[in-house]
Amino acid sequence: MRTAYGVETVRAAERELMARLPEGALMQRAAAGLAAACADLLGRVYGSRVVLLVGSGDNGGDALFAGARLARRGAGVTAVLLAPGRAHPAGLAALRRAGGRAVGTAAGEELVEKADLVVDGIVGIGGTGGLRAEAEPLAGAAARSRAAVVAVDLPSGVDPGTGEVRGTALRADLTVTFGTHKPGLLIDPARAYAGVVRLVDIGLAPPRDAVELEALQHADVARLLPLPAAESDKYRRGVVGIAAGSSRYPGAAVLAVAGALRGGAGAVRYAGPAGDAVIARFPETLVSGGGPRRAGRVQAWVVGPGAGDDAAPVAEVLAADVPVLIDADGLRLADPEAVRGRAAPTLMTPHAGEAAALLGVSREEVEGARLASVRELAARYAATVLLKGSTTLVAAPGGAGAVRVNPTGTSWLATAGSGDVLSGLTGSLLAAGLRPMDAASTGAYLHGLSARFAADGAPVSAHDVAENIPRAWREVRG
Repeated sequence: MRTAYGVETVRAAERELMARLPEGALMQRAAAGLAAACADLLGRVYGSRVVLLVGSGDNGGDALFAGARLARRGAGVTAVLLAPGRAHPAGLAALRRAGGRAVGTAAGEELVEKADLVVDGIVGIGGTGGLRAEAEPLAGAAARSRAAVVAVDLPSGVDPGTGEVRGTALRADLTVTFGTHKPGLLIDPARAYAGVVRLVDIGLAPPRDAVELEALQHADVARLLPLPAAESDKYRRGVVGIAAGSSRYPGAAVLAVAGALRGGAGAVRYAGPAGDAVIARFPETLVSGGGPRRAGRVQAWVVGPGAGDDAAPVAEVLAADVPVLIDADGLRLADPEAVRGRAAPTLMTPHAGEAAALLGVSREEVEGARLASVRELAARYAATVLLKGSTTLVAAPGGAGAVRVNPTGTSWLATAGSGDVLSGLTGSLLAAGLRPMDAASTGAYLHGLSARFAADGAPVSAHDVAENIPRAWREVRG
């Protein structure tokens, strides 16, 4: 599992480590890893043109020491100093001893545009807000140039703790981060500025209970997947109920059932007006002509996809004593007090627009502050919340503790009905016994992976995503 820690936790871990190391040793570790990553990206170091964008902090010192290492291997290295009087003195001296040079910002744009590699050492984890005015032209030059851009620890101008971008930020092809991931590297919109992220181990040991973000990997998901035992039958494996669809949107019910049938539960009960469409496509579904109360015993409910304006099934499901997943129209139709008052677990799965409506803010505000938004929703509704989008996040009830970020997916997943498949899949995992946090993050992981398989670089439909869930399951299981 990949983990990310907040700024203050990282700083405390750095101070603790520096107290046990010779002076400057930690920066040398970081610079060595940074120089190696730059060399790998360049391919041929000797004769290459490297420009360092150097701010006044330790981030700039890392860049200067790394530049010195590249200069000793034959690169032509020039440091553009944004604050000449406050550049890291030892790093600057090392660069000059190695044959590098330093200039002011006046010549910076032209140098950047002619470079083979640009190293962004302007601002480190202490930065807030966008780039300062004197750095913006350099960011523009880097964007115009054909040079590869490497960010030191994180791209300058992004918020390290939240992933927010409040102004101009520098876009990197590669970010070399030290010791641990920072939340901003894993959450959009900042994630889009980071490019490929390479973690360099410098010996940090932050406390495990201070984790801000977790990103599951194959092995983590494999441990969570429900597997039937020899004595299992369809009821022991769990039964998931689907209350979805309407006369106007029968396809939402079909797609939710498609996801549920591939999610690990032993059976799927459907209760709603789209029974004929569901049974025609999936005859193994247990279809009920009445509402959720008459559908029979289930271990979890999914309610809301394609429900239209009928609030009655939502209210019935919320009154049940089993875990409930609320999606799509169900989020709009659910009584907030009924959600907060449930004794059994609740999982809400809004996209940014739905989250904005629930919070009473603009969609842009949710998309620009995804971490804060998912925590606020989880606190306001006392529910586990899966916030869908380019970065899917899962927060526990109350919003405290580590938030999970989903590392799988593809931009082709932004297609009608894909959320219905995710709801069914995740609801099935709930019925199979996974706790909401695990069901949500595992469902998102499999859903994103199946979308990658389905798309393979081309447009994909929600049906294609559902069809590839077994392949994703097998891939994770190895």
